[in-house]
Amino acid sequence: MKAHYYSQHAIALRTELSHVLPIDELRAFHTKSAARHLLIAARQFAMLALATWGLLSTAYAVLWIPLAVVQGFTVFNFTVLLHEVVHHTVFDSRRPAADRLLGWLYAVPSGISASQFTRWHLDHHAELGSCEDDPKRHHLSPKINARWFKLLYCSPALFPIYFRAARKEGATYPEALQRQIARERRVSIAAHLTVLALIWTLAGAGGALRAYIVPVFFIFPIAFTLNRLGQHYDIDPEDPTKWTTLVRGHWFWDFVFLNSNYHLEHHYFTGVPFYKLPALQRALGPFYARHGMRWQNYSGLLYGWLVENRAPHTNWALDETGAVTPTSHHPVRPAV
Repeated sequence: MKAHYYSQHAIALRTELSHVLPIDELRAFHTKSAARHLLIAARQFAMLALATWGLLSTAYAVLWIPLAVVQGFTVFNFTVLLHEVVHHTVFDSRRPAADRLLGWLYAVPSGISASQFTRWHLDHHAELGSCEDDPKRHHLSPKINARWFKLLYCSPALFPIYFRAARKEGATYPEALQRQIARERRVSIAAHLTVLALIWTLAGAGGALRAYIVPVFFIFPIAFTLNRLGQHYDIDPEDPTKWTTLVRGHWFWDFVFLNSNYHLEHHYFTGVPFYKLPALQRALGPFYARHGMRWQNYSGLLYGWLVENRAPHTNWALDETGAVTPTSHHPVRPAV
């Protein structure tokens, strides 16, 4: 049994957040539009189809490499859509059958189990701040603070790292859930092998390399790792208000990551659908200023992660002695 670590340590924060916005405004942020969600999902499937068609149609590197980047990030973003299903932010009322269908639809492109993702992610929310009970932190965060090891997460090595983490955490689940996860994973693997075999048969090894191997095994890990840098790596462990990284919104990253870059806002208000998170961040500006929150962006996160070699889940504003560094309130580097 887990201890619900976050609830125990964020009582004052939850109370303050319940009064930080007018109730009517807060209700408006929580209003869901299934049509808007499904329209965005349809756009993602269209992007996946068009990128695949382009990758199969051209062997010119100047064209297929950018398309492979688009495809890899699009495949990653199906986990963002699945994330919306987990938090019941698609429909304005509970629709279990529709949620299960969408869960399968979004999980298969990224090769994961919807049930595993659901349990893993909800445990992450409940145990945020715990070194042991938060599965993302305990099993998946790099335990070796070395640049070479961090770069493995941006390579095909991510897949054995991730599935090892999922297997270790999954071993603690009830047997019925473990069987469900195994079934879902087999379906996802079979779907991916079928797609790869079909592409290889119709377009040869070159087509398979461009339209599947590079996007899935080389671009997807980069998207995964970059997105994760903006979640809980630069934090203040002493303050539950700052247990998630505050990443400044930007139109480019909003599109690239389907607003999953607003991870702090999501942890504060898990019932707000992803397309409303940019407006929520703007509304919370006074709250952030009152708490002295530090803004980050992806160039700053990459610099801290790889150049300064910062450790995950630590306060990057501090130097090795624990003193505030001159750049702790650094002007934010350009967001792109």
